[in-house]
Amino acid sequence: MSPHPHPHPHPHPHPRPRPRLLVLRALGLGDLLAGVPALRALRRAFPGHELILAGPAELAPIVAATGAVDRLLPASAPGRAVPRRLDWSGPPPDVAVDLHGNGPPSHRLLQDLRPLRLLAFAHPETPEIDGPPWWSEEQERDRWCRLLTAYGIDADPTDLRLPRPPEPSPAPGAVVLHPGAGAPSRQWPVERYATVARALRAHGHRVVVTGGADERALVARLGEHAGLTRADLHGGTLTLPRLSALVAGAHTVVSGDTGIAHLAVAHATPTVTLFGPVPPSRWGPPPHPRHQALWHPGPDGDPHGRRPDPALLRIHPDDVLAALDRIGHVTAPRTLDRQPS
Repeated sequence: MSPHPHPHPHPHPHPRPRPRLLVLRALGLGDLLAGVPALRALRRAFPGHELILAGPAELAPIVAATGAVDRLLPASAPGRAVPRRLDWSGPPPDVAVDLHGNGPPSHRLLQDLRPLRLLAFAHPETPEIDGPPWWSEEQERDRWCRLLTAYGIDADPTDLRLPRPPEPSPAPGAVVLHPGAGAPSRQWPVERYATVARALRAHGHRVVVTGGADERALVARLGEHAGLTRADLHGGTLTLPRLSALVAGAHTVVSGDTGIAHLAVAHATPTVTLFGPVPPSRWGPPPHPRHQALWHPGPDGDPHGRRPDPALLRIHPDDVLAALDRIGHVTAPRTLDRQPS
């Protein structure tokens, strides 16, 4: 007779699958960084869930640096549109969160996965979603934290810092100029950037210029106008981790309202950000003396326009140099051991 007449039929039962939380934010670098406080709030609120972010594959290094995401589900669409589908497999998400927009296309993309619970802003075309109202003029970081707060999740819009990158900066202590932007309406003229670059170099600062793979000509033009060497021009030559290291070790970042400005804020690097056609009240840095947001109030323009916005053109090189003086970076000696608060 067996010493164990009634053995357990499943002595090693399979563990219960980990619940999954899917977040949709298939947008750009600046959008991801503005959503970091909300992602971290979700991480705290759902510690036992696998948090999956549907977003662009090329942002994986920054996604990992947030410390909030377990897995990146590659998802994107041209023109920052809602992806047509998500490469989701297995059971429906236990929780889905729309951090992409106010719907309804992004709502419906998530609804198609039949999540057990969906957190999203209210929209008249999706009346079954009982979320808070969308406020078009709201600051972007505040917007997504308010969404979560409406669902009983504590969120801190100032929780946006990233850890210092492990690799060294390719140009420690340099002033970084980034002339490009997602649309011509947000691109300050190259000649004005060149004037700023020449003034900075006259005060002994190293100036480097960055840009995406499709901005090589723009970067080269600025370098030519400012008399920079090829070693200081980084048009499409930096990986995202290397760009992050450059920004984290920079003296200051001067740019339009684009992703690199948000990256600098996340690394507590001083910034001078040129706004137009969208005001800094919606996409600007948090209030701090190290961040200078330049803006001439007026009616909102087209953030996707094909010409530089009139509000942006009202900013001149002297305004940028004055902003640099306010944070002490034109004539101040360079230091690499800054300990920001």
